[in-house]
Amino acid sequence: MKPEELLIATIADLLNGLGHVAVGAASPIPGAAALLARARSGGRLRISILGSEDHNPFTDGGRELFDCAAQGRIDAFFLGGGQIDGQANVNLVGIGPYPRTTVRWPGSFGSAYLYFLVPRVILFREEHTPRTLVERVDFVSAPGTSPAGVYRPGGPHALVTGRALFAFDRGRGRFRLLSVHPGETAGSIRSATGFAYDAPDKVPPTPEPDRETLALIRGPVAAEIAGTYPAFARRVFETPDPRADAC
Repeated sequence: MKPEELLIATIADLLNGLGHVAVGAASPIPGAAALLARARSGGRLRISILGSEDHNPFTDGGRELFDCAAQGRIDAFFLGGGQIDGQANVNLVGIGPYPRTTVRWPGSFGSAYLYFLVPRVILFREEHTPRTLVERVDFVSAPGTSPAGVYRPGGPHALVTGRALFAFDRGRGRFRLLSVHPGETAGSIRSATGFAYDAPDKVPPTPEPDRETLALIRGPVAAEIAGTYPAFARRVFETPDPRADAC
């Protein structure tokens, strides 16, 4: 089992029972997880992967996605960030005091809008270090919590990293460690995380995908995700380059 396969299966477990999952651009692992969740649902799950020709029903990109979210027609979405803190705030702008950031990232785009509207936002970041999971982000692109009285049907549900899985308690505004990936311990996660969080006395391992799940990931999911992310599929699943067949 490759680390990416564990992450795909872990994220797919968070999508059980949903009706419509949307995935932004440059998100091969969440995209593959959505495809896996759809395969498990017998095709009942609707997925929208921006940037995909086969799995994107929108003709006007982000604007139609935003309309769907405002209408309550998207159940889950994914957000990442250069920094994520213990209150689930996301920073997509840069490092250092704004506007004199020393490092600039792509920008917030519609992150705050979707964070407020989509009921189950899953934060995803493969790198799990104190520089990415920080005590307080340098810039709040999208806030994890809102003051009382603010209408907010959406918000953070979980954080998946390359090392662990966290759930987010919206009432307390804190993460809780749910499981650690193979090779990790409660102590290694604590030392690699820059923010405080809750944890049980004994932290369980993240469940590994069974043979049936691995067969789905390495078979139909790999073939489908290759259409949108061919380099990712070649690296992880060793799928053939579709451009070679076209020559």
